[in-house]
Amino acid sequence: MTKSITERLMSCYSGAVFDVLREKGITNCVLPSEITPLDPSKKIAGEAFTVSGHLDLNMDPHETLLRWTDFLSKTPSGSVVVCQPNDHTIAHMGELSAETLQFKGVNGYVVDGGTRDSEFILNLGFPVFARYKTPRDVVGAWVPDSFGEDIKIGSVSISNGDYVFGDLDGVVIIPAIEAQSTVDRVEEVMNTENLVRKAILEGVDPKEAYLSYGLF
Repeated sequence: MTKSITERLMSCYSGAVFDVLREKGITNCVLPSEITPLDPSKKIAGEAFTVSGHLDLNMDPHETLLRWTDFLSKTPSGSVVVCQPNDHTIAHMGELSAETLQFKGVNGYVVDGGTRDSEFILNLGFPVFARYKTPRDVVGAWVPDSFGEDIKIGSVSISNGDYVFGDLDGVVIIPAIEAQSTVDRVEEVMNTENLVRKAILEGVDPKEAYLSYGLF
């Protein structure tokens, strides 16, 4: 059976993904370095489901939970949620929500904001990439207000359906139109890197190995 782009990306690493995008002239594709994995051992890959929201400290707690659970209902299986909360004060992911998304088959969550219930999420194994941790949650404070629309995190624009790949080094956004050719080239690069590595470990001078394979 042919593997999907998402499955193939899970065998890659972010450095090689960036290198290939750089070859294509795409360099503004890495999310801010402050966005890191809650579990450093977890990778994340899949098509982006974009979400944005806003802080409203005057909102009724019931209304915030209605709109939050509506977001959970809308999130498609196989996607990676990429959220621009337009807020750096509260947690935009927690244990029950993470478990709900995992149960739905969502591949992970990336947020330009916060998370909480970290121990539970770590034990659950659901990949979350966030800026910070805090116990304060969305109730009576924050709501999602758009789904599937273009968002921006740092200087990087993300469209619904772009591919997301993240690991310990950070998160890279792959434009949807470039996804197939990017993963093809990344696999080629990693195979060539293995040949370079093998040559060096067999005693070939690093410069000669680079000249032979055109990659380092």
